[in-house]
Amino acid sequence: MQLIIDGITTEAAAGERLLDIVRRLGLDSTDLKTRPLAANIAGETFTLNYAPLREAGAAANPRVTLRQAMRAANGTVTLLRYDSARGNRVYERTMLFVFLLAMRELYPKTRVRINYAVGAGLFASVGDSMRLSQQDVDRIKKAMREIVNADLTLERKRLDIDDAIDFFSADGQEDKVRLLKYRQFSFFDVYRQDDYVDYFYGEMAPSTGYASVFDLQAQKGGLLLLRPSSEDPNKPAKHVSLPRLASVFSESEEWGNLMHCAVVADLNDMVLSGEIRTLIRVNEALHEKRFAQLADEIINRGTRAILIAGPSSSGKTTSANRLCTQLRVHGKTPVLVSLDDYYLNREQLKPGPDGSIDLEDIATLDIAQFQEDLTRLLHGEAVELPKFDFVHQQRCAVGHTLRIDENTPLVIEGLHGLNPQLLPDAVDKKLIFRLYVSALTTLNLDDHNRVPTTYLRLLRRMVRDHETRGASVERTLSMWDSVRAGEEKWIFPFQEDADAIFNTTLIYEPAVLKKHIFPLLSAVQPESVYYDEARSIVKFLNYFVEANVEDEIPPTSILREFVGGNTFYR
Repeated sequence: MQLIIDGITTEAAAGERLLDIVRRLGLDSTDLKTRPLAANIAGETFTLNYAPLREAGAAANPRVTLRQAMRAANGTVTLLRYDSARGNRVYERTMLFVFLLAMRELYPKTRVRINYAVGAGLFASVGDSMRLSQQDVDRIKKAMREIVNADLTLERKRLDIDDAIDFFSADGQEDKVRLLKYRQFSFFDVYRQDDYVDYFYGEMAPSTGYASVFDLQAQKGGLLLLRPSSEDPNKPAKHVSLPRLASVFSESEEWGNLMHCAVVADLNDMVLSGEIRTLIRVNEALHEKRFAQLADEIINRGTRAILIAGPSSSGKTTSANRLCTQLRVHGKTPVLVSLDDYYLNREQLKPGPDGSIDLEDIATLDIAQFQEDLTRLLHGEAVELPKFDFVHQQRCAVGHTLRIDENTPLVIEGLHGLNPQLLPDAVDKKLIFRLYVSALTTLNLDDHNRVPTTYLRLLRRMVRDHETRGASVERTLSMWDSVRAGEEKWIFPFQEDADAIFNTTLIYEPAVLKKHIFPLLSAVQPESVYYDEARSIVKFLNYFVEANVEDEIPPTSILREFVGGNTFYR
């Protein structure tokens, strides 16, 4: 069978795995920067343990999609490495398997939950707030290192769904049992290592030896599993303390427990019982209470300008409007200002070395003009603020004039709101309140499969792009890597400098978003380069029961910014 692997044409022998071929072609490496972790075939991700051509008499592979993908790709295989988003996820799943296998060996009856990602680490709670000593951490790291050095093959096995439920029930993994009862297919793929069986949302590396770069640190209430460094993947990332972000994640988990909704099965149960309506009311009330607390803090500090920033689809605009409402409760008359109006004309932007213009760069803003306007406004002067015309990509000839006093706080919203370059030296920093907003979900599929926070923002953006711009999900996906790169460079480095962080996630929203996005994702065809991403999100959404409860969602809800019906925009 003829294959083309990373541009190299070769013949695959019967029974020869992709991993064997990779090694035969000299494409393998011990350097995580260049080491192949998995394969991209016709837009889908597959393990390197896959043999494209079965030996005579060998049992048929139950994964029909493997053969279909190979035919669709005409034998073309692209290797995935750590520097790609898919390769990164493959590595993380493999590292988690090693960690959980070590925990099973050392603490066989202890519940371990992968809670959320914070910085370069994954926070895992252990038992009922079990306190782990440094000696315990060292034992776990030693067990993980032994598993890695043993280079154990990670076997993917397909189980009948009832057999899977019976196994996990007997094994005490009730979180998986509950989730599987909502699975829409009659089979379930697991990874096995001797008598330990677990499920991860996607493919893993061929063996445990691939997860050689990690570190482990004790944290309050659990452990922090550190991933490879983004600068040098051959070294584990150093832990950078992010107390504000960690505190928000902790608060979100408390909210989940308060609402009795920590995993997808909890949410599904509420959808089917009708209790989701109560869940929506409580969740929205918690948001409103938090906005009120932020307004109280802003008033008590004597703030004159509030800068709001956050990544794409975090709900910045609605958050700004809702904060304005709470400030009016204090007798203030806040004025909304958008940093987007300070964009430079397109012809003024300098292209990069590759000839393209990075629209996420803070250099796209007229910083000097913003600093001058802010300084003059806070001194009580009348200022003509600019207005940017996005159709013609240039500033309008005439803006609008504004004068404010101590009862007129400025609420300034934009991508670069937390960047210190924006603030003029002449302004007293005590008069400025910086708010970071983002969707930081802590809802898990089950104990070992967290829902990445970027997934929720991507769902939001897909729905909004389609509803307001008529854009396909493929169009949104085509821009997402660039958007994420801009966030990593221009937003996340400043999130911990904010005076407050607000989590805009609504725990019920995936069940509502599913109705809007599922048909669009299902329409993406196998020949699309975004098929694997679309298929991955479809698989994720398959675990959610759709909720038709939009009549219950308040018109000022952050979710309304994406599904429509937000009264702030009328």
